[in-house]
Amino acid sequence: MRTNQERAIVVSALKHAAPYIRMFKGKTFVLKAGGEVFATPEDTHALMSQVGLLHQVGIRVVLVHGGGPQSTELADALGLATRFVEGRRVTDQSALDVATMVLNGLINTRILAACRDLDVPAIGLSGVDAGLIRAHRRPPVQVEGNDHPVDYGFVGDIDLVDADIVRKQLDNALMPVISPLSADENGVLLNINADTVASALAIALNAEKLMLATSAPGILRDREDPGSLISYMDLEDLQDLRREGRLADGMLPKATAIEKALRGGVDRVHIISWRVAESLLLEVFTNEGTGTLVVNDIDALSPEEQGDAS
Repeated sequence: MRTNQERAIVVSALKHAAPYIRMFKGKTFVLKAGGEVFATPEDTHALMSQVGLLHQVGIRVVLVHGGGPQSTELADALGLATRFVEGRRVTDQSALDVATMVLNGLINTRILAACRDLDVPAIGLSGVDAGLIRAHRRPPVQVEGNDHPVDYGFVGDIDLVDADIVRKQLDNALMPVISPLSADENGVLLNINADTVASALAIALNAEKLMLATSAPGILRDREDPGSLISYMDLEDLQDLRREGRLADGMLPKATAIEKALRGGVDRVHIISWRVAESLLLEVFTNEGTGTLVVNDIDALSPEEQGDAS
């Protein structure tokens, strides 16, 4: 039996969350979670229990997942080399086969199994399904620090997102779980960065929020110092960090995805750590949050969002 103090805490939490539930009910959130979140059934269940709660209070959640660590692990087991350029994986035919097995097999199915356990009606999709994401193979590009253009292999650049395919699932009270594979017009499979896919979906769906769950606590002013977390920033601040070389590796494609989302009409982008207990719920249902909030213009934030409330 709960004590009076425990009951008071529960009631207070419900009262505190109620305005946010009213605000976001019926709105669409796009959540991207990297493959490291799904390394174990326990971590998968911990995140999906939070996602399930958002779904159950009427928020329309679209989950985009990666699978990078698992792809690297399988490639290593098969004796295949893995190469990254500016945080993006170079995908030859062998790497594409590995990504397909991991993304559409291991990760997507593990998430759906967790959703079954949590009684969340989820449906697995990829960008290939019904032409959800139409893409072309990225041509070789010049990358700073490389003498020759980099050929990323079977990596796709997005041409079109058919948002109606996802909306139909949401309208039927289903939660889409999307892997970032696509195909060109000839049916050649292509691997797309999951942050890029999530950003494009958020724009196409006119999402209320784009949320990126990563192993980092958020965006750091000094990437070597976890205590330098930036609680909120705008697009100009983000561009300054990029120019100053403060963003590196996996944060670079995230920064590009954030910029595209904000310019594409998404008002708020959140970067949170899945390692922080209940970080997703805290980010949605409190002003303080746990990670970094990125907007077009800081002046548009309320005093509460800026932590200035008394």
